[in-house]
Amino acid sequence: MFPEYRDLITQLKTTDHHFTRLFDKHNALDQKIRNMETHVEPGTHEEIETLKKEKLLLKDQLYVILRKAGPAH
Repeated sequence: MFPEYRDLITQLKTTDHHFTRLFDKHNALDQKIRNMETHVEPGTHEEIETLKKEKLLLKDQLYVILRKAGPAH
């Protein structure tokens, strides 16, 4: 996720607790979705779609933080 911001992500994970919480939650949701899709964990199609939407909202929030913290474009 966001390879162009790899260094900034590493930096923010050590300095910004809010960013770290969002990042960790995004990764946890990603894993849960993968587990549901591969039937490691139970989940309906609707539950998976809801989790995907939540994950997308987190990704959008992370991107806003990265854009604000990154160099001006």
